[in-house]
Amino acid sequence: MRNHLMHWGTGAAVGALRGIWSASGVRGWRASAWHTSVRLATDQILENATGVGAPPWTWSRRDQVVDVGHKAVYSFVTGVVADRLVPLAADRGPGGAARGARGNG
Repeated sequence: MRNHLMHWGTGAAVGALRGIWSASGVRGWRASAWHTSVRLATDQILENATGVGAPPWTWSRRDQVVDVGHKAVYSFVTGVVADRLVPLAADRGPGGAARGARGNG
């Protein structure tokens, strides 16, 4: 039960971060790739800090591939949803910079 709470809770928190990125103009596949790294790091920090996880280098190759694969799917699906549903903040340009910062506003 606690395992599910931790995974759903961290997924929601890190998913919210991706929504913030979308609103501020950090969008697309590159943002989703970075989000995968954030999701992996968050999981590892929490699991190892609480003593319920083991460092990834002690895992089998298969377990590593499955974990990274699951986090990547999560991140890219979250990115597609966030980029479609979260409007770009009014003061942000398409590249994430404030309008006028690069002469585009």
